[in-house]
This record gives sequence, structure tokens and C-alpha cells, in this order.
Amino acid sequence: MDKNVTEKSTLIKLFVMDVDGTLTNGKVFYSANGEELKIFSIRDGMGIELLKLAGIDLAIITSENSNIVKARASKLNIKNLILGSRNKKKSLLELADSLELNLESIAYIGDDVNDIPALEIAGLSACPSDATDEVKKICDFVSVKQGGNGAVRDFAELILINQNKSITLPENW
Repeated sequence: MDKNVTEKSTLIKLFVMDVDGTLTNGKVFYSANGEELKIFSIRDGMGIELLKLAGIDLAIITSENSNIVKARASKLNIKNLILGSRNKKKSLLELADSLELNLESIAYIGDDVNDIPALEIAGLSACPSDATDEVKKICDFVSVKQGGNGAVRDFAELILINQNKSITLPENW
């Protein structure tokens, strides 16, 4: 593993995620009534739980303004939720300021060109294996997993392992 990634991982206190293409596979399904549906990975959800158990805070920053994302964030008890962001760098800076965190202590995972400004300023950046080439070029870590299929879990475990924290659940969970 890249020594730089290992060192950066040890500083992480906040794990920030994009949604479409990162927490999901980027596909949207519509019902006959026009209802939008997205698929989320339960394994990614468990990775999020493991981060919380390790004391790492969580956030979602997405350009979407979706009740589906609100429901998923609620299910995972993610309090830091920024919907409808048209400037993810600005959103990340405002979030860091409100949580009194420096950028070096923030990990960000995203998959597309609208994530690049936030990825460039985060202390540790990552993307799924099926991210755009422009994103892959700038990230510290490119998961072997695709968006919506374990990339978030893969990145979470990288951080937890480098912080010598557990990637298993306690008995009383």
C-alpha cells in the first residue's frame, strides 16, 4: 500500500460520500407512476456502521435533492446531509468549518467530474473502480469495487485498518 495513503488514513475523522455512482451504481429506475428508485448496497451500509463504531463521523454531499437519499441517510443515522449541492467544494468547506475540522482529517469518495473540486481538497480522496477517468487520475485510492457494489465499504475498511480499528462488529452490537 502507498505509504502516503496509509499516513493520510490515520488522520481521518470525517468520511464524506457522494451518492449516485458511489453509494449507488448510478442507475435510476422509474416506476410507471414516475416514482424514482435507487439501489444501495447493504455491505456499504455495514462499512458505514463500522466507521461510526470506530468514532468516525459521516456525511453525504450530493447534487440530488432526493427523498430516497434522505431516507437512506436516516436509516444509517447520518446527520451531516447536504442535498442539492451545485458546488461540492464549497459544501465541503462549509461542513468542515461547521464541524471545526481541518481538511486533512476528511476523507471524500466520489465518482464523477462534479466531485473533483471536493476530492482535490480532501485530506484523503477515493473513488469506485468505475469512476470517470478524470476522477481516477486525481484520487489517492481507487477501489477495486464499483459504485454501489462495495466501493464505500472498501474505502472504509482501508481507513479502519490503517487506524488499527476493528472491521468486525462487537459482540453486543
